[in-house]
Amino acid sequence: MQGKFVKNLALLLVLNLMIKPFWILGIDRTVQNTVGAGEYGFYFAVFNFSFLFNILLDLGITNFNNKNIAQNKQLLTKHLSNLLVLKLLLFVLYLVITFASAYLIDYSREQIRILYFLAFNQFLLSFILYLRSNLGGLHLFRTDSLISVLDRSLMIVICGVLIWGNVVEEFKIQYYIYAQTAGYAITAMITFILVIQHAQRALFRLNWNLPFLMAIVRQSFPFAILVLLMTFYNRIDSVMLERLLDDGARFSGIYASAYRLLDATNMIAYLFAVLLLPIFARMIKQGQSIEELVKLGYTLIITPAIIIGLAAFFYAGPVMEILYPTYPGETLMAYEYRMAESSRVFALLMACFMATSTTYIFGTLLTANGSLKHLNLIAFSGMILNVGLNFLLIPVYQATGSAVASLFTQMLVAVVQVLAVRRIFRLRTNARFLLRLLVFFGTMLAIGSLSQALPFSWKINLLLMALAGIALAMVIRLISLQHIYQLMRYGEA
Repeated sequence: MQGKFVKNLALLLVLNLMIKPFWILGIDRTVQNTVGAGEYGFYFAVFNFSFLFNILLDLGITNFNNKNIAQNKQLLTKHLSNLLVLKLLLFVLYLVITFASAYLIDYSREQIRILYFLAFNQFLLSFILYLRSNLGGLHLFRTDSLISVLDRSLMIVICGVLIWGNVVEEFKIQYYIYAQTAGYAITAMITFILVIQHAQRALFRLNWNLPFLMAIVRQSFPFAILVLLMTFYNRIDSVMLERLLDDGARFSGIYASAYRLLDATNMIAYLFAVLLLPIFARMIKQGQSIEELVKLGYTLIITPAIIIGLAAFFYAGPVMEILYPTYPGETLMAYEYRMAESSRVFALLMACFMATSTTYIFGTLLTANGSLKHLNLIAFSGMILNVGLNFLLIPVYQATGSAVASLFTQMLVAVVQVLAVRRIFRLRTNARFLLRLLVFFGTMLAIGSLSQALPFSWKINLLLMALAGIALAMVIRLISLQHIYQLMRYGEA
């Protein structure tokens, strides 16, 4: 079992780190550079709007199903026949709420048109995740790992052909949306077939068991509220930019160009949380002390987060320039303004990675402990703060104002979660560890500043800064290979 855990974790990490960063930085970025900030920003705002009520498509069913199928494999056919009906009903509820909200905020006909496809894509994605919960529950980890990257792999092929294959005369943002629909649809069909093969096909039929479905909804409702609140304060920024500014689509596109890299780095922290959640849950159930694992996990994620955050602060301009060259038809003045704005937004958003890395550790611990009341209160406060700050800052500072709102919200949420964990688990303040972190942060500030004065290209300077950060972390014993081995042993226990 130990070897199986490590092998499947390694496979999941390798596949995700191979495919998803290429999708974000290769395909998604190229699409924005091809269609321009305005058209991409128009799509990005509607995409994030379609994400706001995404939890209505699931309500925690996926987590419930994963746990129950893992413990009772014989229930697969019963769960599948009932939950498929519930998923379809939730899709109808999601459509009603989403399109009612779209009309309420006065979306245009064109925005409504692409929202049809984006809403359907959200359903397909939720459906895939539900089907994958059956594969995970059946311990078909290798199959689940391959399915986890199948949709993006298909989209990469489709978009690659459309962008570089001279198939279309002019690439439009609609083609990008259709490619996502095709990738999700094919993946959903393949995953459904795989799950059906493990069900009792002779007995399988759609079923409606109201008491059973209501019991599931009641159990998962607090978690669903948490996800809804977190989605709002993480995804509302670009929607508000597009709505509050006359040229909102362009500023939403500028925000997207910086957010894309934060999204890519957050994937690493997310995979970290996927590993830690079951480990935390088991240790809490067995009454084991989680203090050392919290310190270990946080050290391993906050160290690279500090390096990445400060590297983005010092090299935001060159990074944005190399990733986003001049758009077709863009004037020099417009390009210079876009670079200045996107560089500020990038520096601020990448600083958020230090905060989100903190929440991926401490929020995961609170989730494993079942402290959903605390998490929901924190998330609700974060949502109110983020929306309020965006209303105040966006009209004055545009995309930069939204990035400031995001950074302030994420930092405050991280601090409150740390305090909540410290109180609930009665953790001691580790003064020596905090001092090491402060020394590391302060020294990295100095290293970053000095690296800019080196007589090399900015790329070499950035690389030297990162290497110096890794070396410094090892010298002051923040991280080591032994720490990584320890984390693997926690997973094997």
